[in-house]
Amino acid sequence: MYENLKLGSFGDNVKILQEKLKILGFYNALITGSFGLSTEIGVKAFQKKVGIEESGIVDNATWEKINEYTSSIAPISNYPTLSIGSTGNYVTDLQLKLKSLLYYTGDVNGNFDLETQNAVKRFQLNNSLTSDGIVGSKTWNLINSLYGNLSDCVVNNEEENDNLTYTVVAGDTLYGIAKRYNTTVDAIKKLNNLTSDILQIGQVLKIPDTEGETYIKYTVVSGDTLYGIARKYNTTVSEIKSLNNLTSDILRIGQILNIPIKSSNNYINYIVQRGDTLYGISRKYNTTVNEIKNLNNLTSDILQIGQVLKIPVN
Repeated sequence: MYENLKLGSFGDNVKILQEKLKILGFYNALITGSFGLSTEIGVKAFQKKVGIEESGIVDNATWEKINEYTSSIAPISNYPTLSIGSTGNYVTDLQLKLKSLLYYTGDVNGNFDLETQNAVKRFQLNNSLTSDGIVGSKTWNLINSLYGNLSDCVVNNEEENDNLTYTVVAGDTLYGIAKRYNTTVDAIKKLNNLTSDILQIGQVLKIPDTEGETYIKYTVVSGDTLYGIARKYNTTVSEIKSLNNLTSDILRIGQILNIPIKSSNNYINYIVQRGDTLYGISRKYNTTVNEIKNLNNLTSDILQIGQVLKIPVN
């Protein structure tokens, strides 16, 4: 099912590997999709734990053990079973976590719709669970284990000011929160009247609404530079650094950047990311599936990762 992975590998299968190692407690870094030293150390530690050769290479035997151990984690009992049609705070919590894992690209609105179901199915498939789109105890357990049981994290819409709120958990930083919500550290500090970058567990932060901002997500590949990416997308190095809270020009393979994009001829270019659907993209840019298909001469709803779409703008 999975390819052999080793130091220097990158891509979706590396992300899956890192997710599973994190669930099992052998990887504590970011989910990047780039097989670096931290990933190799985690693999070797896992191999030692289960009694197989400590090669640092994820071959069939290692994959089988990883899938065996992640599928046998004891279930939790305090989360309700969710399926299409469910609503409420637990659905909001689910959408938030799947969105951060890059499985869900829709609105965090507390409504378990078809897009949410498809995201759940992708998560289940990548974690060797029955891909039925139903969030039962085992699916909840894997999701919450990945995030350190973020059951106290609440994100909702405030009617008073149209901002999101986020409750700080262990390990959070302003930089990490800003990246998650496609905003900046300065914008969060200004909205919350913060004078330092120090956070307290349980602290509630207002998150700036960035719905109206136009950008795409770009995954850094070998040979990329900020200058080259800026030229490719008709923007500047300064704009990219500001949007991503970067303090240097150094990039790493697998790093995900938010790239500001400018409209041209009444459309913008959008690069399809993992988990994207035409429906989700159309909602994000306030258009329709038919308009996108017509503009791009598409005959089906199937998308390919890396595919460039023209998106109509008003």
